[in-house]
Amino acid sequence: MAEQAFSRAAGAPLIPGNSIRLLRDATDNYPAWLGAIRSAEHWIHFESYIIANDSTGQEFIEALAAKARVGVRVRVVYDWMGTKRYPWSRFWMPLTKAGGEVRCFNPPRLDSPLGWLSRDHRKMIAVDGQVGYVTGLCVSGKWQGDPGRGIDPWRDTGVEVRGPAVSDIERAFAQVWAATGPELPEDELPDIDCIPATGETALRVIATAPTTTGLYRLDQLIAALARQTLWLTDAYFVGLAPYVQALRAAATDGVDVRLLVPGASDIPLLKPLTRAGYRPLLESGIRVFEWNGTMLHAKTAVADSHWARVGSTNLNLASWIGNYELDVAVEDERFAQTMERMYQEDLSHATEIILSPKRKLQQTSQIKRQRIRGGRGSSSRAAAGALRIANSIGAAITSQRVLGPAEAKIMGMTGVLLLAIAVIAGIWPVVVAIPLALVTGWVAVTFLTKAWRLRRLGKNETHRE
Repeated sequence: MAEQAFSRAAGAPLIPGNSIRLLRDATDNYPAWLGAIRSAEHWIHFESYIIANDSTGQEFIEALAAKARVGVRVRVVYDWMGTKRYPWSRFWMPLTKAGGEVRCFNPPRLDSPLGWLSRDHRKMIAVDGQVGYVTGLCVSGKWQGDPGRGIDPWRDTGVEVRGPAVSDIERAFAQVWAATGPELPEDELPDIDCIPATGETALRVIATAPTTTGLYRLDQLIAALARQTLWLTDAYFVGLAPYVQALRAAATDGVDVRLLVPGASDIPLLKPLTRAGYRPLLESGIRVFEWNGTMLHAKTAVADSHWARVGSTNLNLASWIGNYELDVAVEDERFAQTMERMYQEDLSHATEIILSPKRKLQQTSQIKRQRIRGGRGSSSRAAAGALRIANSIGAAITSQRVLGPAEAKIMGMTGVLLLAIAVIAGIWPVVVAIPLALVTGWVAVTFLTKAWRLRRLGKNETHRE
């Protein structure tokens, strides 16, 4: 029954006969990716939220271009929001001149004012239907760090998959490729029955799209079914109330629930927002840890020494509901135990957050946090911050729950911002009125245009009937 529930919740079948390898940080992931690219004979499918215009990004572009020049079909998708700051025409030129095809996911459009909310947050590579990589890492020097400047690499996790499940990884790429233009040719979509078994690992490839909520349902189910342990790592945790309640219920029932999050974020404002959500977790017995070092960007889970998940999905509304995401859920004791050992090693580099006798948040030890320079990491961080602010402000206005001391900073910053807007509106009303008029006019024109198009479509269908 549990297997059937997993398949229905995730919208992904359990695929046996695979081999899987856990890859830690850029030191494991990047060499494996480049090796697979250089061994490609037929096609390469490459999808990443960020492909940076730095030495790391250029190394990958050169490797892809080299394969395109010898006739390998190279197709790349990048997300506009994740990569919008770079001079793309020059950056992509070596690859496009070599015959590679590059597409940008969801750039701004005048007819879709809120279209930017949906992002392609997936990170994957698939080669020849033989090997696939599903990961939390983007392509950027931030994941490699800068020892000369004392900047540690970002902590992240990915997996290498071989076997029949690669077919689903390829089809996940095809889904986003079709959303950005013409579809992939059929010969680049190998049938699952045509890929021989390479091992004994059973796994699911969970390719979520906006509003599908497959992984959210699966995460809820895992929290409900875990009997002994549920260990989570997340870069931008802003748990929805139902999920937080599921974690609390598991902890109350005796499950060892742990959450590892960044101690320092690539967005400094995010730390106080994330910490504002610790109290209900700690009060129910959930153990919360903050990573000591630069950015912790991994998105993983492991439960009961049997089930594990690795991929791109953060535990927040933007990832669960708003984005295209890609994760692998593995049901294999050996792999899960490897994940547990990695998690315990990570906790040796983390600081536990506890409630003092006075019910205030405290760290078990004092550590010096490193400052993260630059970077934008994930699209989910902005949505995570916005959701936490909205949650706190909503609670303050409606009095539906008691606010904690950790939310004082949010309330203070919001109050100052609103007061500044009120002062500006009182002294220079045009400064507020003009932007408001432009935005509302833009949205109004968009709605009227879409209404007109839909009306014409309806008339055309009526005539055909």
